[in-house]
Amino acid sequence: MRGPYLNLRGVAAALLLLAAMSGGGAQAQKSGGVLRIYHRDSPASMSIHEEATNSVVIPMMAVFNNLVLYDQHKAQNSLDTIVPDLAESWSWSEDGTRLTFKLRQGVKWHDGKPFTAADVKCTWDLLTGRAAERLRLNPRKSWWGNVAEIATDNPAEATFVLKRPQPAILALIASGYTPIYPCHVPPRDIRQHPIGTGPFKFIEFKPNERIKLVRNPDYWKPGRPYLDGIEYTIIPNRSTAILAFIAGKFDLTFPYEVTIPLLKDVKQQAPQAVCDLVSTNASTNLLVNREAPPFDNPDQRRALALALDRKSFIDILGEGQGDIGGAMLPSPAGVWGMPPDFLAIVPGYGPDVAKNRVEAREIMQRLGYGPDKRIAIKVAARNIPTYRDPAIILIDQLKEIWIDGEPEPIETASWFPGLARKDYQIGLNNTGSGVDDPDQQFFENYGCGSERDYTGYCNPELEKLFVEQSRWPTERSASAWSAARSATAARRAPVRPRQKP
Repeated sequence: MRGPYLNLRGVAAALLLLAAMSGGGAQAQKSGGVLRIYHRDSPASMSIHEEATNSVVIPMMAVFNNLVLYDQHKAQNSLDTIVPDLAESWSWSEDGTRLTFKLRQGVKWHDGKPFTAADVKCTWDLLTGRAAERLRLNPRKSWWGNVAEIATDNPAEATFVLKRPQPAILALIASGYTPIYPCHVPPRDIRQHPIGTGPFKFIEFKPNERIKLVRNPDYWKPGRPYLDGIEYTIIPNRSTAILAFIAGKFDLTFPYEVTIPLLKDVKQQAPQAVCDLVSTNASTNLLVNREAPPFDNPDQRRALALALDRKSFIDILGEGQGDIGGAMLPSPAGVWGMPPDFLAIVPGYGPDVAKNRVEAREIMQRLGYGPDKRIAIKVAARNIPTYRDPAIILIDQLKEIWIDGEPEPIETASWFPGLARKDYQIGLNNTGSGVDDPDQQFFENYGCGSERDYTGYCNPELEKLFVEQSRWPTERSASAWSAARSATAARRAPVRPRQKP
């Protein structure tokens, strides 16, 4: 299993903007200029649908459009904050199994071809594996298991035909991970030179150097975009990137890559910078290869869970500014967060760390380990600070139960394929969630056969609960909640029925 072992949220995530650039509302809307941003690493490709990292979705969202999108002026996403994008409007059938989008007319792809309902169908045929072409990787295929087909009765309308009611599918469609791809451009070309309908056109991606976008003069939103372009400079070293930001070489930091100590440095050296410190829908978690010794033993995995001191991760990495959570983003930032009293019953989440570690060592001794017989392992981590830094803390904590870890940094292009192959003993992962909704979290990260279920955990009984909660609109009886809670506690994986925020 994965999420229950180590799940930290919003650890010192900040976004910095030079005040000299913003200059107030009127000035911000003047046309012209190139937005300069540093990027944390070099992605494997430019194809959002084939990558599991926001290192791709952040720069490439500007190249594409969705059918619908979350209102970018609202800090918290929910079904109530979804607004039109390529779709002008949408409507549900009475039985909740047909979701129809009325599409905008006159929209063109960057190469001049018209956008039609056929492109919507082609996109979901790719995502569901029904197309003749194949995605090299399809990390969010599990999102669309309930889509029977996309019906296109005319070029201006596309209907999602569902196998069962699923109110939250609209939330998945609104995610930045769900752009519309063109029918006439094969996936292999999207990887290196994406063609979209978005406000910016893709110019180039030079691995380990830069990503460059320019203004789309034919964008379907009149007068937009205001900028002439966006340029991302790839700088893997976080401190170097921040120094360049302080020196005025960049207008904006890469999201989620500013620690509290670095934030303090910026405030001292660039007081004109504007900072937004927020909780993020990403969790730091421990991955365990449960198919290979010694961690194929569930008692061994339980010892790992009990050995962790989650609060110390937050204290060290974020100077106390962060949240401990279950699978879902904790409140108040999230609307589905697990209640603290329920979270406390998950093994290893209890506040008495010393007591937990006593139990962990007892388990280890029963398995034949101790001070004179230790386990030597490698701890795999993606080679960027967001992964490496907590991996060092993890290695230190595992020594408490006689496990000696050695860091194994892995470049981004190899990281996710390696996880899919289970090419690790223990991994320190950061799981970004594209949507704050159980349908995204449970099916993607815990569903049987999902590409993002890296440990291969599969529990058909629990998956039935995933499907059951997915049917519910916003409320369900207390008895159903009680049943889900009891099953969850038994399986050590969080699940909640839908309820109004």
